[in-house]
Amino acid sequence: MSTPSGKEPSPDAVPPAVRERRVNHVDRRALTLRTLLTSGTSPRRRDGRRAGEQELPVDFHEPYLLVLAVVLLLLSVADAFLTLTLMSDGAQETNPLLAFVLNEHPRFFAVTKMALTGMGVVLLVAMARTKLFRLVRAAWFFKGLVAAYLVLVAYEAWLVSTML
Repeated sequence: MSTPSGKEPSPDAVPPAVRERRVNHVDRRALTLRTLLTSGTSPRRRDGRRAGEQELPVDFHEPYLLVLAVVLLLLSVADAFLTLTLMSDGAQETNPLLAFVLNEHPRFFAVTKMALTGMGVVLLVAMARTKLFRLVRAAWFFKGLVAAYLVLVAYEAWLVSTML
């Protein structure tokens, strides 16, 4: 509201609607359970807003990432099973963390392996559009990881078949 010649308006001259600012004390940007549920069924941001934002994380992920995630987790289960089978015949775990868990707490081996793999999968899906080391998108790295895991499981299956 502008005033002539810089004079301040009297409090009685200001309409009540202007005097009482309606301030919503709930932050619309706060993450709530409703936000998580609705963003999963109706994502709002499928691409970056501007031309240079194509590598930022978004609400929508391509469906093939779900396929890659499930395949990688299934390969991880197969790897755990084949590793335990090979270890019963004298092989050793080469991952130092999993070797420690296997030696100290053998019942938690599969849980630890699935937790580590699951956290990595979630991170790769969330960051699928970003570039790793400014060279390659994380989605391509994810595809390469699935291929490498497939080769590893095939090799372990071949080792188990030669044991029999």
